[in-house]
Amino acid sequence: HTSMTCTQVEKVRLGGDLHLSQIVYGVWTWETILAEERQALFDACLRHNITSFDNADIYGGYTNERLFGDVLSHSTNTTRESLQIVSKTGICLHHTNRPEHKIKFYNNDESFIVQSARTSVDNMHCGYLDLLLLHRPDPLMDPKAVSKAFDFLQKEGLVRHFGVSNFTPSQYRMLSSYLPPSVPSLVTNQIKMSPAHVSALFDGSLDMMMEARVRPMVYSPLRVLFGKDAHEDLVSYLRTICSEIRDRMLSSSLPLQSSSSLSTTSTTTSSIDIDTVALAWLMRHPSGPLPVIGTSKPHRVATAADATLLVPHIDRQTWFKILQAERGHEVA
Repeated sequence: HTSMTCTQVEKVRLGGDLHLSQIVYGVWTWETILAEERQALFDACLRHNITSFDNADIYGGYTNERLFGDVLSHSTNTTRESLQIVSKTGICLHHTNRPEHKIKFYNNDESFIVQSARTSVDNMHCGYLDLLLLHRPDPLMDPKAVSKAFDFLQKEGLVRHFGVSNFTPSQYRMLSSYLPPSVPSLVTNQIKMSPAHVSALFDGSLDMMMEARVRPMVYSPLRVLFGKDAHEDLVSYLRTICSEIRDRMLSSSLPLQSSSSLSTTSTTTSSIDIDTVALAWLMRHPSGPLPVIGTSKPHRVATAADATLLVPHIDRQTWFKILQAERGHEVA
């Protein structure tokens, strides 16, 4: 099922003065697909005004930043200034591309962060990173050293904004208290969340983001909806919700967004995809999460973009129904 025309994804403020597209595209599996497929995905993102791209030094066994750089350098339909490029640092893989790593470990030392950011910029031929995230909290992390690395990268023009990933609220607050004057605040915590993984709703992660006035980025937002480990009960429930929402939209007197597949007059049972509903469910949270999608299929970029139009149609009871389907019981 395809949109009649392209849903355009809007920019929103992540934190500080950094704005990202409401849907972010992540390239973590790009080593598994062909060069022309990577180009097609990049072009599909731009068609929907998805201009924010999420990477990490370690993706593809230290190869995916170069793969993204290749696409970037061959692209004639965009400029560097119109893109927002995110990368991460701090995980050291036990990998043939890093023979000096005898085990997998974390490293948020000053020199490592600086060198990693430089390598990322070189690999992607992108001049600077819009956002650098510390990929995991490192138990040996000295926040003063991190602060010096951030200060240096900011002043050198290599990185414009900084954030973290997988940090607890207390780790986020602790690091925030050490930031240098050149880095007014962290701009996000990228966390795992999906309709099948909801701990962030209850462990303080989203509360912390709202307290800090920044939006979370959310990775694996569609986990267990597809593939061999699919959460079958949740998937079949989401299909029902798709039909309910579609019927409600078609019978309502609201003018439907004619730009989108959501307004289709198709007679199929469900012309709203379950991934569209799952993403809209996440985005309905008042912290305003930005899902990071990693699909290798261009048509799924379109269904993700449609989620931005569906958010107003996820009413309170629908939202709680999806939560209940994941937890297997009603709220207390």
